Amino acid sequence: MEVTIAELEAYLFDNYRNGGIDQSLFMKLVEEIGEVAEVLNKKSDGEDLQVQLGNELADVIHYAVAIAALNDLDINNIIIEKDKIASVKYSHRINLEQFILDKRNEKTDC
Repeated sequence: MEVTIAELEAYLFDNYRNGGIDQSLFMKLVEEIGEVAEVLNKKSDGEDLQVQLGNELADVIHYAVAIAALNDLDINNIIIEKDKIASVKYSHRINLEQFILDKRNEKTDC
């Protein structure tokens, strides 16, 4: 199953709207970023920590999207627009929006 950013935002808004506080969610986000750093440091020692890294990154995404949802931010649109600016700034061959459109067209061409 795949989840869209909009679906995740709606789910997290539903979970946190009656008690989610930006500061506490932010502190959880920072904690999870620290855990990602710990896993990456262990990984450099040659350990296979793919599952643990995936779980920690999922937590980072969870709290970042929850903060966006509680602040009524359309993070999907923000990501697309921010990438357009970065694509020009860093001379990317293609921006995220065009990449997605191309991938979707490839699927319909098959």
